[in-house]
Amino acid sequence: MRAVRLLQGYLWHPRALKVDPVSWFPSQIELEGETVHLATDPIRPPFAFFDDGTPTESQRFYQLTALVLSSSPDEALLALAERVASWLEARLEATPEGVGWLIFGDLRAL
Repeated sequence: MRAVRLLQGYLWHPRALKVDPVSWFPSQIELEGETVHLATDPIRPPFAFFDDGTPTESQRFYQLTALVLSSSPDEALLALAERVASWLEARLEATPEGVGWLIFGDLRAL
């Protein structure tokens, strides 16, 4: 059994927007017989400016990580990561106006 990070990414929103992204996701979900653990942690902005030059200090940032404890081969975990990404995307698309996010695959053992 090994711990594998499936996805990692960031959420952000203007400081004036009163939302709590930590409460948007359960701490774990069941997909394809695997328990996927989700962590949403407040962090300092990982970069100083957005592409348009806006300072990131005007936003609150969170790191979103999905990981699994599994003995499945990487090929099976890749398919699981895609399903987790779809599950997350559906919820992220429903977030309030002003919330930004970026999620990317990061299939590697921890």
